[in-house]
Amino acid sequence: MKLPWIEPGDPLPAPSSALDEPNGLLAAGRDLSAERVAQAYRHGIFPWFTEGQPVLWWSPSPRMVLFVDEFKLSRSLLKTLRRLDREQHWQLTLDRAFARVMGECGSPRDGQDGTWITDSMRAAYLELHRIGLAHSVEVWDGEELIGGLYGVSIGRMFFGESMFTRRTDASKVALAALVHTLRDADFHVIDCQQNTAHLASLGAREIARDDFLNFVSRLTAKPAPDWSGLRLSLPLA
Repeated sequence: MKLPWIEPGDPLPAPSSALDEPNGLLAAGRDLSAERVAQAYRHGIFPWFTEGQPVLWWSPSPRMVLFVDEFKLSRSLLKTLRRLDREQHWQLTLDRAFARVMGECGSPRDGQDGTWITDSMRAAYLELHRIGLAHSVEVWDGEELIGGLYGVSIGRMFFGESMFTRRTDASKVALAALVHTLRDADFHVIDCQQNTAHLASLGAREIARDDFLNFVSRLTAKPAPDWSGLRLSLPLA
């Protein structure tokens, strides 16, 4: 099967036409505008490629998701959260340092030669952040950024992109705060894109593509919350 090439202005193919191998590869092109990326998310599609490749669009099946009511709060993480709430030595913020979080998520990691967060990806998501569709959670120790995550939010659907940690449990703290806050804001599902043991340990699981697309269609059509009015909170029980 020849992979469809998408020019600016062309519609993305239906997710059902994605390849089985590699799982979910749907199309290629050069357009990575914020408008194109937002359009893709509304149809359960995301970009993922490395430097030197064209923009590759994906919609794998099954799809890894985290239902906010299924988040696994381990005893050790709950102990950490209670200590943070009591001692206040780490601070949590929302959308305070989106660009820095992306930069940290894009830093090469052990065993990796490069990053999929290319300059063009960074530019697209910074524009999505500017127009209120991309958001970050930051974990600070004083003025030091020690953990965080970022993703895209459309309606009442959150599409997770990446997280990082510089201290034990810092990224888990960021995710726990996001999950607890989204649940209070009537979100139900966080898209995790790919299956990893780390995400599975936190309660994420795979669902069929069609089921995922039904969630996307229904939840992205809901009115979006006022993110400037959201306040991060921690699950402490």
